[in-house]
Amino acid sequence: MADKEKKTTVVTKPAEVKKSPSKEGVKVNMDKKKTPENPSKPEIVVNVSATSSNPNEKPPVKGKPGTVSKNGVDRQASADGIKLALGSDAADYESKIMKWDTSPVNRENKMPVPTVMVETVEHETPGTEKSKGKTNTGVNESKKSSSTPTSKGSSILDQLAAMGNSDDKKTLSPSLLRLYIDEMDQNGQVCIRDFLRHLKRTGLRPFKDPRLVGLMNNLSNDPSGLLTINSEIGCKKFMDVESFIEATSPVAYLLNKALSSNLIIPEFADFCKEIATIYKKLLPVKGGLNAQYIPQLARVNPDFLGISICTVDGQRFNIGDTDIPFCIQSCSKALNYAISTAELGPKKVHQHLGKEPSGIGFNQISLDKNGLPHNPMINPGAISCCSVLKTGMSLDDRFDYTIGEYKKMAGNEFVGFSNATFLSEKSCADQNFAIGYFLKEHGVFPEGTNLKQTLDLYFQLCSVEATAESASVIAATLANGGVCPTTQVSCITPDAVRNTLSLMYSCGMYDYSGEWAFEVGLPGKSGVAGSIFIVVPNLMGICVWSPPLDALGNSYRGIQFAKMLCQRFSFHQYDCISGGVGHKIDPRRYQTSETKESQIVNMLFAASASDSVLLQKYLQTGVDFNMPDYDGRTALHLAVCGGNMAVVRFLVDKAKCNINPLDRWNSTPLDDGYKYEQADIIAYMEKKGGVKGEVLLLAASKQY
Repeated sequence: MADKEKKTTVVTKPAEVKKSPSKEGVKVNMDKKKTPENPSKPEIVVNVSATSSNPNEKPPVKGKPGTVSKNGVDRQASADGIKLALGSDAADYESKIMKWDTSPVNRENKMPVPTVMVETVEHETPGTEKSKGKTNTGVNESKKSSSTPTSKGSSILDQLAAMGNSDDKKTLSPSLLRLYIDEMDQNGQVCIRDFLRHLKRTGLRPFKDPRLVGLMNNLSNDPSGLLTINSEIGCKKFMDVESFIEATSPVAYLLNKALSSNLIIPEFADFCKEIATIYKKLLPVKGGLNAQYIPQLARVNPDFLGISICTVDGQRFNIGDTDIPFCIQSCSKALNYAISTAELGPKKVHQHLGKEPSGIGFNQISLDKNGLPHNPMINPGAISCCSVLKTGMSLDDRFDYTIGEYKKMAGNEFVGFSNATFLSEKSCADQNFAIGYFLKEHGVFPEGTNLKQTLDLYFQLCSVEATAESASVIAATLANGGVCPTTQVSCITPDAVRNTLSLMYSCGMYDYSGEWAFEVGLPGKSGVAGSIFIVVPNLMGICVWSPPLDALGNSYRGIQFAKMLCQRFSFHQYDCISGGVGHKIDPRRYQTSETKESQIVNMLFAASASDSVLLQKYLQTGVDFNMPDYDGRTALHLAVCGGNMAVVRFLVDKAKCNINPLDRWNSTPLDDGYKYEQADIIAYMEKKGGVKGEVLLLAASKQY
């Protein structure tokens, strides 16, 4: 069969200007010749010529490669730019179609920059079949687009693009998966590092979240898959797409939700920055005094400060001293009430205690008008509540059962017991013994109650230890209707949670409860060890721990934190009422306050600093990566200057940035690559169709 003769025509189209009928495009004839060194490898010869419909027009001055013509343009540079490294084999040569940038009018020359499209035109020769598509492969273009995604020669990204957005909850969305594909070749692999970085930014903890343990084991370097990994060091660096899809399928629903920014707080990193700002403001604050009546509490370092957050979707944030155990003390009262009402129902439980705020100290000996303790959040009501917990069991079994419920609510995170605190509290419990005998005298306890065992159980549960991290999960379980966010285990019935939060809101902060409801407007419970459990219903649980107490027995800095929190965010129960809260942030929604100017600045900074996670976030939210700054510099310009190949490839392959935008100095990203001697980036950009700015200007001058 006779060889086919190929010709490539460069067609220039002015931006937003109608084409003059008297002008034709710049034509580039590309002939293939066999080189004597390698007869099987054709050489592409580029001949640059300008054609015109005017027969009297003189042809341009010809020059040898490397010479400068009369118009001052380096012909070798022009030829190199138009050549575009189309590749040496026939298949690549036939299939290359590249579009250059349609930039705004050049700022200095006031000349529209043309769009240049390279098309391969096949001329029929004897013994050959006339081509029908632009790529001249003998297949109509419309038929090619309908081929299967797995057809030979199609890249991984092409396959994923053909698949579109999958609604299958059992597999990772192709639109998300393509963000992590490393397509150095046709068999692109998933970059595990990028995937984990993005996942962490959503607030999920890949190496600690119980829901993701199986996934992390699948990503482990351990061939047996039996070892549990707790850092990126133990993970594979890359994984083929098929294996990655299989590894993520058990938790695909959670991953799709997280990576698509559809968790309860979509911009979790920004939310965490706000919390960190509050934390820094609280660090120098001094005030209050540790609880003195229990020696173990009095000896705790008063400078400790920890803030932990867990959302109902399992997003986590910890700052400060969040991994130091402390006794939950009176915070156990809310949990005991939730457990007892979930088991027995509110009617039976409230035969032995009331629901009203007391208006007196938390350890005062008093009853309400019905002859019952006022509520379960103060000592008399809490002791009465312990008297109904698993009354048919022995004391040790009752304690094991209750602490087991605590652990379920904490997602099996740290829940311990301080025997020293228990003994210390028991040794100075005269007031609580007096309360117990007073309640027994007035018939508050169920019939047959053993007062000593009831008080021992009460002291033991006050001596249960947690960290701010595990306590935040307990609070989040209450915020999530009794279902633990990290394990999805139902711990408390929704009705019991509702009743518990109601009493925490009205009675949970001792004599400060009314002021708390007014200023903070959230269910909360404090303990004399310095902790406060804060519940934002249907959103998150928070634990703040700072040992020094104010005059009313609440954490001094904990109260300050809660006030600052609700001044910044619309968490107050009545912030939903319109008016007066416009300055507050609702983290449940995307923040639209970012102006276009600040968006450009942030995007360019991310490209310059190689912040791939922020760039991925912008890609998902539909940001235009071609937006320039006042100098016409785009994200691609800065990424090339920074020499980060991964970011350059992300912008070109995934964000689909214009490959040849011109800045005010008529420089393209490729010009920057040559300026800073980025050899790898230069080769990549030229392969993708990158050219120098002077080539675009030359094409424009030919047009006009």
